[in-house]
Amino acid sequence: MAFELKNTVPWGRNLDEYRRMFKLTDSDLNKRIISFGDGPASFNYEMTMLSKSVVSIDPIYQFSKNDLKIRIKETKDIVIEQTKNNLQNFVWTKIKNINELEQIRLSAMENFLQDFENGKKESRYINHEMPNKTDFDNLTFDLALSSHFLILYSQLGLEFHISSLTEMLRVAKEIRIFPILNLDAKKSELPDNLIRHFEKDFIVTIEKVDYEFQKDGNEMLTIKRN
Repeated sequence: MAFELKNTVPWGRNLDEYRRMFKLTDSDLNKRIISFGDGPASFNYEMTMLSKSVVSIDPIYQFSKNDLKIRIKETKDIVIEQTKNNLQNFVWTKIKNINELEQIRLSAMENFLQDFENGKKESRYINHEMPNKTDFDNLTFDLALSSHFLILYSQLGLEFHISSLTEMLRVAKEIRIFPILNLDAKKSELPDNLIRHFEKDFIVTIEKVDYEFQKDGNEMLTIKRN
């Protein structure tokens, strides 16, 4: 089935959030990073401005800047309204209120849009749909990230996740997934199953991080090579 933009809800996060979600140290930022399901995040743009190396992977990158801009405009009010209706599911400390949330997200997405066309030319934004195999050689990257994609969309199923993580582990020495909740902000059943599958060949841990916007969403799954 073809990937359709009308079915996506683009919602972007920034470098500061990535640093806290994934416990990214200064040393980590100097690694070769590939990030899956980045959508309209400004992570790649901000890292590029710091002369760091990031490749972002997402099927929405098949569309034009204008298409993405229109889709962001179409869905922004829907996401904000859903958040207003579920205020109790979020922790309003680092982000104080709905207005600040909207400002942070729109700023990140605007930076992404301004960078998008140039980033595609530089092969920093690559159209690719998981769990299909990427074109990268084994262990091209030091670190692979997945923000608000894998595990969060638990309805994609266990086999999808195993295949996706296997591909991430093929191209990177270490992977980090955040959050490990599902879309209902509940603990997903997937991490336990994924741990059982991968712990035979890898070092698999769940780590607390200094980021919590969804309540109890302050943990990431880490899988490293032995």
